[in-house]
Amino acid sequence: MAISAKTLLVYYSYTNNVHTIVTALQSQIEADVISIEPTEKGLDYAADNYAIGSAQISAIRANPDDAGSYPAIDPVTVNLDKYDTVIVAAPLWWSNMAAPLQTFLFGHGKEMAGKNIGLIVSSASSGISGVEADAHRLIPEGRFLSPSLWIKSSQTSNAASMITNWLKEVGYSNLSAIYDVIGDDMPENTRIFDLSGNLIKHGEDMILLPHGGIYIVQSAGAKNATSKKIIW
Repeated sequence: MAISAKTLLVYYSYTNNVHTIVTALQSQIEADVISIEPTEKGLDYAADNYAIGSAQISAIRANPDDAGSYPAIDPVTVNLDKYDTVIVAAPLWWSNMAAPLQTFLFGHGKEMAGKNIGLIVSSASSGISGVEADAHRLIPEGRFLSPSLWIKSSQTSNAASMITNWLKEVGYSNLSAIYDVIGDDMPENTRIFDLSGNLIKHGEDMILLPHGGIYIVQSAGAKNATSKKIIW
């Protein structure tokens, strides 16, 4: 039996640039999509030089470990156990990740431990290192794909080609491959590694594998050897 690895795409968009990027991405990969929406509707974030967004970012910077520092968002129901890869598409606000998306990751980032994390950032001109730092803080045990994809506002119309190149660069086709699902009847010459390269089975020596994990299996024969990803 075989199953396909699944991808979740999470994004927030105010100026519509990120929405355009996400639409282009959806045309190239299969993914479930969650759009983050602030609870308070009708806010003019652009007013007074984006004063509302600036205040929200300042509150998070002042106390990033307090849930009360983050703006409220509409409830999101998601079972992250279903996904191997999570792609976060984020606008840049004042050198940081947009506050509503930080709210989502503050609540769910720890559930993404061990998952592949891709980051796409939209900004007018500033570099994206602050958004990357936010993502690493909020998803402390994620397996971040490198590099992140930075699409400047002026490049949004070229998002499709930039996404194509980025997916190739991070090896997305391998992450989304079909995995075999295996049981206990493996040949004795099978070796199993975790995704960090640690040998966890060789011959009859076997470490109990957590169910739902992804592993690398090598089956050595007399003339050749094969290697593939599996889900246990």
